[in-house]
Amino acid sequence: MTAMTAFSVRGAPIESADELEARLRAIGAARYHNLHPFHRMLHGGELNKGQVQAWALNRYYYQSTIPIKDAVVLSRFRERAIRLEWRHRIEDHDGDAAHEGGIARWLKLTEGLGLDTAYVESTEGILPATRFAVEAYVHFVRERTPLEAIASSLTELFAPRLHEERIAGMLSHYDFINPEIMTYFTRRLEQAPRDALFALDYVKRHATTPAERAAVCNALIFKTNVLWAQLDALHHAYVHGHIPPGAFVPDDAR
Repeated sequence: MTAMTAFSVRGAPIESADELEARLRAIGAARYHNLHPFHRMLHGGELNKGQVQAWALNRYYYQSTIPIKDAVVLSRFRERAIRLEWRHRIEDHDGDAAHEGGIARWLKLTEGLGLDTAYVESTEGILPATRFAVEAYVHFVRERTPLEAIASSLTELFAPRLHEERIAGMLSHYDFINPEIMTYFTRRLEQAPRDALFALDYVKRHATTPAERAAVCNALIFKTNVLWAQLDALHHAYVHGHIPPGAFVPDDAR
């Protein structure tokens, strides 16, 4: 049984674009990683500084891979208009000669948390599961259909609320967090909705059969699993204390 038919077994065939959007939003409501216990702890002030460092360090690998992923998506399309639209996502993260991008803003966060930038950029201390999950995402957008590649980005529909929770929660609960190192999240409050609306419109217009709509839903489920798996690994390593060999060990856990 394929992933596409497996989804159809769990729910009625999706017969329209509006039904597709409703199903996608239901998937986000049930599966987005804002629900993960590690995020609840992070936003609620229940983590110590070393655990927050571990989160930021591991998340850097995901953030720094996003423009690589987006370059792969861009390469899947011959339509110039789509490439032009998608290209700004790479610029948002990489920046340019005149403007810093999201990766630079994330490094401000890790530096503000006391992590050495060269160590962060080396990715030497990230968890194995972080690397496997992120690389699986790049593999997915390279190997699946262009429609599924775009659909996998639809977690951005749910990101602004998460960023709002993160900004408010971390600023109020941690004395080692200040607004200057949280600029990645404030900037994404503007960028993510724009990107999400384009991707949502694209899949609603181009997924024209129940099978294609099921594939779109499965792509979003896959992406939520990518995000969830990274938090599972962080929780196992830095909350339960099972840090694998070679991974970052916070000072307060040495």
